[in-house]
Amino acid sequence: MGKSKAQRKTKKRKQDSMIRTDVWNLKVTSVEKKLLLLTVAEYREFLKPLVFIVNAEWKIIGNLTDKDKINYLEKSIHVTSKNTNPQYSYYQKVINKYPSFQKFPSYLRRAAIADAIGIISSFQTRYREWQSGTRKHKFVRPPRLTAMCQSYPALYKGQQVKYNDDYQSVNLKVWNGSDWIWLKEIPVKGHGLNRHKVIGNQIKSPALVVNTKTCQLSMPVKIKPVKKEDSDYVCSVDLGINNAATCSIVGRDGTVKARKFINPARDIDRRNKRRMMIAKKSKQTYNKTGKKFVKGFCQGLYRKSSNINLEISRYISREIIEFAKLHDVKVIVIENLAGWKAKGGKKGTLMRQKFHLWCHQKIVEILNNRWAELGGIVQTVNPKYTSAYAFDGSGKVKRSKKNYSLCTFSSGKQYNADLSASYNIGARYWYSVLIGDKYFSRVFVSQSSTNTLRTPVTLGTLRSLEPSGCK
Repeated sequence: MGKSKAQRKTKKRKQDSMIRTDVWNLKVTSVEKKLLLLTVAEYREFLKPLVFIVNAEWKIIGNLTDKDKINYLEKSIHVTSKNTNPQYSYYQKVINKYPSFQKFPSYLRRAAIADAIGIISSFQTRYREWQSGTRKHKFVRPPRLTAMCQSYPALYKGQQVKYNDDYQSVNLKVWNGSDWIWLKEIPVKGHGLNRHKVIGNQIKSPALVVNTKTCQLSMPVKIKPVKKEDSDYVCSVDLGINNAATCSIVGRDGTVKARKFINPARDIDRRNKRRMMIAKKSKQTYNKTGKKFVKGFCQGLYRKSSNINLEISRYISREIIEFAKLHDVKVIVIENLAGWKAKGGKKGTLMRQKFHLWCHQKIVEILNNRWAELGGIVQTVNPKYTSAYAFDGSGKVKRSKKNYSLCTFSSGKQYNADLSASYNIGARYWYSVLIGDKYFSRVFVSQSSTNTLRTPVTLGTLRSLEPSGCK
């Protein structure tokens, strides 16, 4: 049977919805932070028995809708004038042990039930996979259910959180050890990427994330779908080691409109400096002790190096997006490097370190998430021979041994190797579009079952393509 009109609308609405999370940092006093920590601890205590109840009832509620699951479980534990004898009467013993649960806010109770449902749903899925034999290896132990969940409470608007003018401060309902009270006018130091200010975006219920180091609201925002108009140009990106990213605006007819090199050299030097410090300390420690390193060795340096690498990924992604927005393109084209592993560089050398710290997958992840918000598309193409062949179609290039970013064409012309590769990446996308390759996996101009050498797709191939041969 075909789907009804209402079902099709629901499916379309789910596909169009997009949730992104901003981090709102809160500026609190030491007293306010203690109250927030008490609130999180109280929520986790309330959550523990719910996890066991949901697990016991999963056979009954597993196929219900989310709303019906919450209603069923709330009726099973919560005493009201109409529900004087709930199913789990032993839950009254839990309330007697923790009298504070009687004052637990109703909206927060439903949030805890929903949290417990999510925990058990994940556990049941993983356990069924283990039973069916889907395991990394045959000796993998079955997943274990734990009630010691490090979850954070979700805050419903108007009931547990209130926003003041221009979202510069918030009011939070917290547990002070004996009662639930309001903390008023808590300043917000930062709003992440300010997604809530975009017209059409909708704020959802945030989570209160508080620990010894952090005090913030994890703020989900429903993104309004943006429709970008199609363009005759794409932004093709070559991610590399010497230049972090080389971008080109390549047209359908092979025209190159703009170019850009992105290379945060200062941050890369800062990251490499810390890695060299780790290598030096490792050598000194091993020479003196001759033993393996203890847990937590150079922990601070590793953490700083990783954080710098993450910031490099964010910076490169941001610059690529700004370049694409400047030239009003819809598609960003990159090489599909998933699963790629470096073969060059001996162990312990600077070259091996460069490959090890190359953050191309993180850049792709950030690009996909951020560019989709703006209505764009990130498309991957086959990376084979994009750097090995000249963009003008003259054949293979020779890389300079002194400067690997420089290459020489067979005609004697010298050119930037990464820039030539970015042209070929854009050309490979347009060639696949014009000939109808929906998987964007084409490498060669023609397909042959013989040993005849075939020519890879380059910018020169795109420029010489006859319109009559396009689909």
